[in-house]
Amino acid sequence: MELGEVLFIGDTSDILVGNPTIKDAKVMATSLGEAKGNKVTVFKYKSKVRYHRKQGHRQIHTSLLINEIIKPGD
Repeated sequence: MELGEVLFIGDTSDILVGNPTIKDAKVMATSLGEAKGNKVTVFKYKSKVRYHRKQGHRQIHTSLLINEIIKPGD
């Protein structure tokens, strides 16, 4: 998988900051799979009108393994 919108590349000696992105920079990554995050409970309540709603949500997250960072000019 190739990620083309790179905002920041940092190293011990070299730092590149985009405005808003770094042109011609790419990140090569491999997807490790998807997993669900922690459950968030949403509870709506209105007093005196017997209204209440309880709902839960679990966001799906994708884990990425960064293989290579290609700087502009490399």
